[in-house]
Amino acid sequence: MTAFSLGAFGFPEVHADGRSIKLNLRKGLALLIYLAEAKGAVARDVIATLLWPETPRETGLARLRRLLHRIELTLDQPVFETDRTSVRWSPAVELKIDSQLFESACDRGEFEAACQLYRGDFLAGFSPDHSPEFDDWSFFRREALRGRLMHALERLVQDKNTAGDHFAATAHAGRLVELDPLSEVYGRHLIRSLLLAGDRSAAERHHAALTQRLRDELGVAPEAETEALMSPAAAPHSVPATRYVKGSDVHLAYQTYGSGPLDILVMPGFVSHVERAWEHPASRTFLASLMKLGRLIVFDRRGIGLSDRVGSAPDIDVTAEDIGTVLRAADARRVVLFGASECGPACIKFAVDDPHRVAGLILFGALAKGCWSQDYPHALRASQYDAWSRHLIAQWGGPVGIEAFAPSLANDPQARAWWAGLLRAASSPGGISAVLAAFRDADVRHLLARIAVPTLVLHRRNDQAVRIAAGRDIASRISGAEFVELDGHDHWFFAGDQQPVLAAIRRFTEALPREGKAGR
Repeated sequence: MTAFSLGAFGFPEVHADGRSIKLNLRKGLALLIYLAEAKGAVARDVIATLLWPETPRETGLARLRRLLHRIELTLDQPVFETDRTSVRWSPAVELKIDSQLFESACDRGEFEAACQLYRGDFLAGFSPDHSPEFDDWSFFRREALRGRLMHALERLVQDKNTAGDHFAATAHAGRLVELDPLSEVYGRHLIRSLLLAGDRSAAERHHAALTQRLRDELGVAPEAETEALMSPAAAPHSVPATRYVKGSDVHLAYQTYGSGPLDILVMPGFVSHVERAWEHPASRTFLASLMKLGRLIVFDRRGIGLSDRVGSAPDIDVTAEDIGTVLRAADARRVVLFGASECGPACIKFAVDDPHRVAGLILFGALAKGCWSQDYPHALRASQYDAWSRHLIAQWGGPVGIEAFAPSLANDPQARAWWAGLLRAASSPGGISAVLAAFRDADVRHLLARIAVPTLVLHRRNDQAVRIAAGRDIASRISGAEFVELDGHDHWFFAGDQQPVLAAIRRFTEALPREGKAGR
């Protein structure tokens, strides 16, 4: 049996029993990679449309037959299993493709091995002629793999610094900076690692280079946290660390900030990143203000941000379970849950299932149901939701959606760059597609009447992303809930005028009884 290996990172390569094979057929290379990624049979019509989209069906199928024959002639053996309607790699062929080896290593937590496999972006610089559908497929696959690489590198930076191997942490942080030069979080990873390694001169050079990039590209100065790293009195190891807890075979990234008589768990919406959330001044100011009320707990849902990437979307039940896992790891007292937008339903579920752990529930810009129905006219129809989702996914990696989520920040270059970077770091187009589909099908209306904890519902009057009627509906279904209608158009809680939001939260939390630890 011949062992074939395919290199999909960078320009595609084919190897047989360790020997490089020259295949001068761009569409042939595209076909081999696509079939290997599919892990099974693919319809002939699908392949013909993918490679020859402008060609009549019969002509495309004829070209596919000729291409299969030419590939096997070049490889000097049969490698396909075919029937009248489909094609696949033959099960008799031992086949490996580096993109799947990379993902398997990430799944096992072997991040160092995974990063060594990633020699360049998926199919970088490669495109079969006149095949836009293949180019679209490879783009989304490239973004998904790139997102997993960034996640793996961040984990390595943290693990290596924790282990005292600051030289290795510096190398991994350097790759992060190359991937996203305008991210201050990644820049701080590199500067902090260099300082921990004792190489202050290199840290100063990278700080100067980051400062120059931010000024030239965004017209902004570094943030206070970045500048503080370079203070002679700075202690880089004192920055709050991202920690991990294992729940249901998935590692969840979380952080705690501050202290006080109350714990506040913040869940911001469909994407998050526990470190990059502090990168934008308005977000940082809001979270710092909450810290004046008590200890802040933040975490990334499974599949999002710095938590393990998984093959399926975290639904409401799973996310509620993960909330409990994080609260136990943080040794939380009875907690105030702050669930914004799409994270509102998971907080509702947890408050119903574990009321003894919950001191209060705050919902901001939230919906009880993901899409429209005759008895729920407050959300988009399924077709509208799917169209919005497709637009979001197609523009992923840029500041897509900021005009609806935060109109007051839509023209701010720094905010746009931060949002685009957060999206790239939080998920990939394919990953977020599953998350959005799961929320579309969510419905927690049946739980609202069972909420027995003090509840505050906040919603901006002219919210551009979620209609205020959705907030009124939630409040009307929860016994004793307080509804506060706020001025403004922003969906993000930290955008626009923060003070009315913070004042309402302060009044609510100050009225809550102080008790002991959360139930175990």
